[in-house]
Amino acid sequence: MHTFYEFFAGGGMARAGLGSDWKCLFANDISATKGQSYAANWGDDHLSVKDIYAVKAKDLPSCATMAWGSFPCQDLSLAGDGAGLEGERSGAFWGFWKLLCDLGAEGRKPKMVVLENVFGALTSRDGKDFELITKAIASQGYLVGAMLIDAIHFLPQSRPRLFIVGVDKSLKLPELSHTNTPNPAWHPAAMIRAHNRLTGQAKAAWRWWSVPQNDNPLITLDSLVETDPESVEWHSEHETRKLLEMMAPLHRRKVLTAQASKSPRVGTIYKRTREGVQRAEIRFDGIAGCLRTPGGGSSRQTIMVVHGTSIKSRLISSREAARLMGLPDDYKLPKKYNEAYHLLGDGVVVPVVNHLSQHLLLPIAKLNHSTSSEKINRSGRMA
Repeated sequence: MHTFYEFFAGGGMARAGLGSDWKCLFANDISATKGQSYAANWGDDHLSVKDIYAVKAKDLPSCATMAWGSFPCQDLSLAGDGAGLEGERSGAFWGFWKLLCDLGAEGRKPKMVVLENVFGALTSRDGKDFELITKAIASQGYLVGAMLIDAIHFLPQSRPRLFIVGVDKSLKLPELSHTNTPNPAWHPAAMIRAHNRLTGQAKAAWRWWSVPQNDNPLITLDSLVETDPESVEWHSEHETRKLLEMMAPLHRRKVLTAQASKSPRVGTIYKRTREGVQRAEIRFDGIAGCLRTPGGGSSRQTIMVVHGTSIKSRLISSREAARLMGLPDDYKLPKKYNEAYHLLGDGVVVPVVNHLSQHLLLPIAKLNHSTSSEKINRSGRMA
């Protein structure tokens, strides 16, 4: 079994995606609330709840195959303050990276490292932050590349996320793990521009990582909706009417079109400020908007179920949000709604992690584990 450390672990959603092929040796998060959720689902014997800067190399057991870090996105987000890696929150990357460098100095550097963040990490501070990250990874002897993967290919949620993967340059790479040129499915124009800005060691270390597209049947949004949710209540007629009144004509017409359908239609709503006026914007394309943590001006997502003259609305439930992140129904969520929504909005989509693991991370780990085993069998000792 391959091993990993999980940093900025939240509720352990990267762990859920990696599955039984991987064993977690150590997990860390600064949030006590998220730590409680992690412990409730995975146990706390390997969990450290403290600031990443307070974690030391001696705290990490053994030598893991991989380090996973979904570091904070707030300062890198397109909706953030633009501080980038110089910001207090997203700057936690440097605490994580110092720890990996310290492990390297002890000869315990993980052979692979995966970073997950928002699309804005590509363009933050005119691309400087992405360049700093790739340079840091390359400087520690890793090959480095990135992919932008949208959860929409796996679940009914629009959630593009950047995955930066570093692989120790001593490892053998499976033939299908990378391509000579960018693949439009995973490497958008912004990433190509970011790659073109790289120089020196980072440029030489770059690889266009590639995985196949998901061919599993997609889950529909209406199949995720609870009829009688426990965490939220349906709005009153007055509250629903107020939502409709907040809609611009375009979005009100979408509701009218849904009413004309013979079957129930499920829409998702976010409140946004347009030209100084708060608006309710709805979509009936079977896709939920990106789940976001309720803070910094972001609203919580609302669902609207339309069937003829019947129009009902409410906040999306905790369990529905968990399903949109690919978590099973036996995953234990915080009882408080805002805590659950915050945990999930900060998380990584489970099927996306699983796809990345099955088609890139595991093939690399297995190929090199086989090579090491062959060397041991031939010589009677590790080469």
